[in-house]
Amino acid sequence: MLHTVVIKENHIFRRLYHRGKYQAHPLLVTYALKNRLPVNRFGITASKKIGGAVERNRAKRVIRAAYRQLEPQLPLGWDIIFVARTRTTCVKMDEVAAVMRRQLAHLMK
Repeated sequence: MLHTVVIKENHIFRRLYHRGKYQAHPLLVTYALKNRLPVNRFGITASKKIGGAVERNRAKRVIRAAYRQLEPQLPLGWDIIFVARTRTTCVKMDEVAAVMRRQLAHLMK
C-alpha cells in the first residue's frame, strides 16, 4: 500500500510556499518540506495562466500520473507541491516524470 494523502487545505500550501525548499524548471516547479508524519502529502496547482480548464486539467493529470509512477521510490514524511507551468500541457508524462525525479532527488537529500 502506498502512503500518500492529497493536500487540500490552503494553510498547508502557504506553509510550503514560505518554508519549503523548491526547484524550478520550465515544465514544473516543485516545493518540498518534511512533515513529521508517516505519510507523504502532495498537492498540485495550475493557475489560469496555464490556459483554460481543459489545459489546466491536462497539466494536473500529467503531473498526477508522473507522481504515481515515482511514488514507490520516495521516502515517507514529506509534503510536496507541484506547480504546473505553461509547457506542462504540451508534453508527455514521461518527460514530467524525469524532471520530477531530478527535482525530488535534489530536494529530499
